[in-house]
Amino acid sequence: MVNNKKILRFTPELQQRWLAVGLLIAVVALLMAVIVVPVVSKGMELYESKTNLLFRLQQYQRILAKKDAVMANMDTIKQQHDEQSYFNSQNTDALASAEMQEFIKKAIVDAGGQLSSTQALPVTDKNNFSMITVRVRMTGNSEVLRSVLYQIETSSPLILIDQIDIRPMRGVRNRITRQIEPSNELNVNFQAVSFMRKQPA
Repeated sequence: MVNNKKILRFTPELQQRWLAVGLLIAVVALLMAVIVVPVVSKGMELYESKTNLLFRLQQYQRILAKKDAVMANMDTIKQQHDEQSYFNSQNTDALASAEMQEFIKKAIVDAGGQLSSTQALPVTDKNNFSMITVRVRMTGNSEVLRSVLYQIETSSPLILIDQIDIRPMRGVRNRITRQIEPSNELNVNFQAVSFMRKQPA
């Protein structure tokens, strides 16, 4: 029985060919590792950077597109702020203080109370604003006080109440019973504070 299978023999020529193929594969792999892989890696890095820059550019474009709307809203808010007259519009601190004292006096008299005194305190400057402060002493019952505080705190320009001190007045002695009758009247001390834009020197 004859075996038809051919036996593969590595002749020197065949060995040289396989060696040449192996060296070629090694050189190609080395070139891939040294040149192609870094180039591809750098390309992917640049592509990612480009994508990020494009995304940020689109964000900035969206922000810039809203700029006009934001500026218009700021102008509207500023106009509303000016129309609400939070700040005293007088030209000097003295005029602002006098106007506030006159307003408080009228509020107390209209409510049925009695104004004991008003005193303008030194003006305090803070940032771009001047704080006008008036010390007030008055008498009246709780309804009078409620009405006065309401008139002051809803005023225009804005007036704030600070350091309020409320004490009951001593009752009057009854001539017949010789007893001190309780009084509904109150002694009230407080400071009223208004603001005005600081005038240029």
